Amino acid sequence: MKNRLKELRTGQGWSQAALGDKLDVSRQTIIAIETGRYDPSLPLAFKLARLFDCRIEDMFDDEGEN
Repeated sequence: MKNRLKELRTGQGWSQAALGDKLDVSRQTIIAIETGRYDPSLPLAFKLARLFDCRIEDMFDDEGEN
């Protein structure tokens, strides 16, 4: 699944570790989400959306996914 997490994170000036700390997840989890190797759980997706003040649909794009 494509996402805008790296763009949103860097726009805030946060490192991957700093974002992980804010969400109570590891830096490796942030890396995996940003690279599309891991799709976050629904609770984590909601946390991300609240943190960046946007909708989940604005962060993640499932086009082309079946």
